[in-house]
Amino acid sequence: MISRRDFLQATAAASALLTGSGYGSLGRAAAQQRLTQTDILKFDPLGTVTILYIADTHAQLMPLYFREPSVNLGVGEDRGLPPHITDEAFRKYFHIAAGSADAYALTADDFVSLARNYGKMGGMDRIATLVNAVRAERGDDKVLLLDGGDTWQGSWTSLQTKAQDMVDVMSALKTDAMVGHWEFTYGADRVKEIADSASFAFLAQNIRDNEWQEPVFEGRKVFERGGAKVAVIGQALPRTAVANPRWMFPKWEFGIREEDMQKQVDDARAEGADIVVLLSHDGFDVDRKLASRVKGIDVILTAHTHDAMPGLIKVDDTVLVATGSHGKFLSRLDLEVKNKKVTGVRFKLMPVFTDAIKPDSAMTALVEKVRAPYAKDLARVVGKTDSLLYRRGNFNGTFDDLICNAIMSERDVEISLSPGFRWGGSLLPGQAITWEDITNATAITYPNCYRNEMTGKQLKAVLEDVADNIFHPDPYFQGGGDMVRIGGMGYAIDVSKPMGSRISDLTHLKSGKPIDADKTYTVAGWASVNEGTRGPPIWDLLSAHISKAGEVKVEPNTAVKVTGA
Repeated sequence: MISRRDFLQATAAASALLTGSGYGSLGRAAAQQRLTQTDILKFDPLGTVTILYIADTHAQLMPLYFREPSVNLGVGEDRGLPPHITDEAFRKYFHIAAGSADAYALTADDFVSLARNYGKMGGMDRIATLVNAVRAERGDDKVLLLDGGDTWQGSWTSLQTKAQDMVDVMSALKTDAMVGHWEFTYGADRVKEIADSASFAFLAQNIRDNEWQEPVFEGRKVFERGGAKVAVIGQALPRTAVANPRWMFPKWEFGIREEDMQKQVDDARAEGADIVVLLSHDGFDVDRKLASRVKGIDVILTAHTHDAMPGLIKVDDTVLVATGSHGKFLSRLDLEVKNKKVTGVRFKLMPVFTDAIKPDSAMTALVEKVRAPYAKDLARVVGKTDSLLYRRGNFNGTFDDLICNAIMSERDVEISLSPGFRWGGSLLPGQAITWEDITNATAITYPNCYRNEMTGKQLKAVLEDVADNIFHPDPYFQGGGDMVRIGGMGYAIDVSKPMGSRISDLTHLKSGKPIDADKTYTVAGWASVNEGTRGPPIWDLLSAHISKAGEVKVEPNTAVKVTGA
């Protein structure tokens, strides 16, 4: 029997983005010139059903730079497995040439140089071009377009329109179904309003009313494509009520609900489904475990952890697809069905290289329309960066360090805390910092920056709690984010240790002295899940800080010492 590793490597080789077309042997400039829309779309079709999949776009309508993480640690049984490999190890595993288009799209090495050569990625008008091309090739009756969630949050226009801009775009793309996570931070009433009226299905088998334990949303929907019945089951982020403010949806309960998931699968099969797809916002490691325990799922389209992989992961009879974030990729999965069974799978992770793809004129017009009321504000230049600003990484990112510095300066505190969010674009050295760039990293419905006092003991407890949320050896207890970012304080972390003993050597950076467990420190942070949090919105603090500096330079952060990895 083929092993999971052999299967992954085989599918990676078969579905390589562009390296397989000879790009790896070319110089960077030549490779850039060779990138074409035809190459990106090139695919040997299989069977009669095509699934197109996008996830974690975080309301990004426009092209952007987005650096993948250089640190993405796995623990327990997932240690050292994709997606928990980066840069050289990632390239080696997936047979990607350094300096190639694949390397730029999927790793962090030499990011600035490659970004200048290959340009931005994403853009909804480019995604529309790819979607429309596949539909034209296969026929509308064979194509299913699914969205993995975290779609309505992450931009100023989405925040100001309460997600209407993204709903309009999704409708124009003719999206068939989606799931949610950050969507819920617009509040229960707004989410239900959209879900009840949208042209696409909003699916979530794992959300219940906490009074009657009744389903809040439709759990699954059956689509007929290519002569086959495709059952799509939705799974919202199980830990939404922990990761985000519960008071925004006080009557809803979440959870993995494994037994209910198995019943959804069994019922779908009993009703004649040929293909069962789980459209999931669990996070990759959670879905890998779920695939080993829930039987009968053919495909899991996984999201939340923003992983992009040019190959499938196979767990028993289930394949997992990870399609990245911020509109950088569109996944294509062709399925062959015989005698009500999936007998063949063919996959490609299509990179959305902005300069190589002709924009769809109708989508361009729609995007311009929804952005028009905010265009002047979005384009306003606040400052300039002399450093690469990025967010991804388990422990820190330079954009996060900039936010932490701004909080300490503007709130006059010793220590700052910033959540380990994975959304927000990257900026290259020399780029102007606009209001859009600032809000792409901060636009949430609970942005207030609090200021209070905490003891050293409380600070350690916060770090221990977040660390367990990320590095618990059982994926079902993981939340899928990154470590809280810290300004003004360093620490050591051993990711192999159990809860309560991972964090040590807390240090006050300004004085160089150890953090005293009994001493009180002034602390400020943002994105508190507590109702009624007071303070200025984080985007105003960040804008003020950048404006005063004029040009910002963020030095590499060496204040976190990592062991046990």
